[in-house]
Amino acid sequence: MAYLIKHAEAVFSPSQSDATDIRIRDGRITEMGRDLRPATDYSETQIDARGCVVWPGLVNTHHHLAQSVMKGVPAALNQGLGDWLSSVPYRFWPKVTPQLMYHAARLGLYELLRSGATTCADHHYLYHDTTSPELEDAVWQAADELGMRLVLCRGTATEQGSHQGMIDNGIRPETLDQVLERLEQTRGRYHQNAGDAMRKLVVAPTSLIHSSSPDGLRVQASYAREMGLGMHSHLLEVGFDQQQAQAKYGKSAIDHAESCDWLGEEVWFAHLVHSDAHAIERLAATGTRISHCPTSNCRLGSGVAPVIAMQQAGISITLGVDGSASAESGSMLQELNLAWLLHRALHGPSATTLEQVLTWGSRNGAQLLGLHDVGELSVGMAADLVLYDIHQPRFAGVHTPLLAPLMCGEPVSIKYSFIQGKPAISDGDIQGLDEAELTTRVQESVQQLLRA
Repeated sequence: MAYLIKHAEAVFSPSQSDATDIRIRDGRITEMGRDLRPATDYSETQIDARGCVVWPGLVNTHHHLAQSVMKGVPAALNQGLGDWLSSVPYRFWPKVTPQLMYHAARLGLYELLRSGATTCADHHYLYHDTTSPELEDAVWQAADELGMRLVLCRGTATEQGSHQGMIDNGIRPETLDQVLERLEQTRGRYHQNAGDAMRKLVVAPTSLIHSSSPDGLRVQASYAREMGLGMHSHLLEVGFDQQQAQAKYGKSAIDHAESCDWLGEEVWFAHLVHSDAHAIERLAATGTRISHCPTSNCRLGSGVAPVIAMQQAGISITLGVDGSASAESGSMLQELNLAWLLHRALHGPSATTLEQVLTWGSRNGAQLLGLHDVGELSVGMAADLVLYDIHQPRFAGVHTPLLAPLMCGEPVSIKYSFIQGKPAISDGDIQGLDEAELTTRVQESVQQLLRA
């Protein structure tokens, strides 16, 4: 398939910032510039981008798609992380069927697409001793149908540990042998190694401190590195992580992670809100990275990750929406907007720039996930790009049109979205999805959760 995008208002590109036209062929960007002529030796579809700005597709580096049907649970609206975990995700975990998971994943991916994301790293942790493989397959299926790049961060818990929610809801963890066997099955079926892979697998114990043994973590780290897989987990979202690490292991959370072989260039952690100077130094020294999730951290009152200090130390910053049960949103654009604003409130107006935050949400995220051909609009890169329609009243007064979606935030309108050169959104419509049908199925899913 070939496309010629013409007459964009502006294009976010490090190599050709003056471009207005982009040619796509066989999944790649083959030409950028101004006044490109239509091809004469092959057929291509021309797209009128007047009134649109073109960005690289946004890359979400931490999500929990299952939580898309767990938004705004009344009992948990004013709870912090520990109580919220028991009231929402752990409460509903045993009730999630493959069909319900499918509808939740479609909703989460729909929200990402509507905000400009083209890649999702989903920290899927609904695995226990009797988990059906169809539960995971439902996530892959939803991504396939919508054409999204999916990095499945395969969660594990091998101990009930100190997360009360697992105990309260009778969730029996997997054995380490089950984890390794199931990981290998998924790797064989789905994982791709290429820099423009549509499917990747990541080894992702849900918590290094609360539900995993040190020896089990070392075994999983060894497996991940032997197989060339990424490594991901939560860490230091709240101060309880530090307290438990000291109580159980006699060391800080970051030192515990390092002692279990869980620091390094293959590794990234979600949150890292309570990182002190020592933690930042170890993260930077080992090349470990962060998925910054500002909306969820604000919603749960967890705090604000020190990403400005991290960036100054040389840590690569990426962005994630986290689960919609702790953010009531699956919008990557919201994460960009809040990240831009939040650190200015704390550190002054020079703390973040629009270009910097957009890079966090695109190129940095793609590099972290091993998608080295994704996340940037340049000739030769995979054609993952989004056309935001800014020819609307709320954007009409903006003097910097290229960055208007980030500055103004939601709601936005996307005219086209391409993933690997294929339209995921075409003329404003998400391909392969009926919005009315999705709404009905999600509402039915919520009722199913409440009845179960």
